[in-house]
Amino acid sequence: MGTVRVLVVEDSLTVRRRLVEVLSADPQMEVVGEAGDGKTGIELCQKLRPDIVTLDMMLPTMSGLEATEYIMAYCPTPILIVSSSTNRGELFKTYDALAAGALDVLEKPNGHDNGVWEQIFISRVKLISHVKVITHLRARLPNRPPNRLSTAPLPNPVVSEKVEPGVHRLVAIGASTGGPAACLQILQSLPPCYPFPILLVIHIGQAFSTFFVEWLESQSPLPVAYATDGELLPPIGQARVLLAPPDRHLVVCNGRMRLTSDPERHSCRPSIDVLFESLAQEIGKQTIACLLTGMGKDGATGLLSIRQAGGRTLAQDQATSIVFGMPQEAIRLGAAERTLGLQEFAPALLALADNSQWRKA
Repeated sequence: MGTVRVLVVEDSLTVRRRLVEVLSADPQMEVVGEAGDGKTGIELCQKLRPDIVTLDMMLPTMSGLEATEYIMAYCPTPILIVSSSTNRGELFKTYDALAAGALDVLEKPNGHDNGVWEQIFISRVKLISHVKVITHLRARLPNRPPNRLSTAPLPNPVVSEKVEPGVHRLVAIGASTGGPAACLQILQSLPPCYPFPILLVIHIGQAFSTFFVEWLESQSPLPVAYATDGELLPPIGQARVLLAPPDRHLVVCNGRMRLTSDPERHSCRPSIDVLFESLAQEIGKQTIACLLTGMGKDGATGLLSIRQAGGRTLAQDQATSIVFGMPQEAIRLGAAERTLGLQEFAPALLALADNSQWRKA
């Protein structure tokens, strides 16, 4: 493995020195540049072409969000957000940056973690630095309000077999690294009258999850909320997106959603596998399950369980995945009935719905 070349963009000199110190202590890391504001960070990124940028969100001159949008539009580079932002406005900017192409977000060190944070930071930088990111054109587009529902015609879905009306009951989606942007694209491409409830497990750090549901709803044509323990599954025809809350597994049992604090799966809570496996047991044949971009293998065996139970299983392809780890593992296991590009998921979900239901809603 070659040396990972890192650009550190952080306005606090104390924090910046700490990040540089931690990175420089690893023989596989090389800090090629430092910046204290977004504008300088962009200039150094274009000049130095680092393997990865660690980026604070609250920066002078240009914010972390503006820097992310510009970098991903003009010199695409893996970005790890390192932030201590906790208020609503700042967290919304963090989510916007993830939607604009930043790969992951990590809390700043607090000085009381006994070296654990440093290990996580180095590991995350190494993993993310090898991701082949794609160009995001947001910075090249005129400023405009969020597009809550695209009016562009959807491509014709390719369905290999006739879908029997009334077979399906809900959609389950699992995602990790790159998930906020991927989930948002799918939701924005569905109509407000989409008939099936959507259960979503997405890996995002607990410290950054406070306003994630509110942000996602502000961008989506469908209502979005955290699942509530004991709540009945929404009926068909009442479109809702229900997320697993931070640090709780979401399962479906006897027609209700249950939240548990059972042990982590694949170092994750909530775990995609936990949700998928519960659906395979509860309503396997009625489930449409989607496994999207993400590191690791969470969701792969659960997707296989759903397929074995007779449900429909879709996995994101390598070309459109930010990280192909989870979908790749599912494909390796034979869990994915179909492998789709991200832009194909919404048309496929529409095709798998009873057209008469969603068109009349």
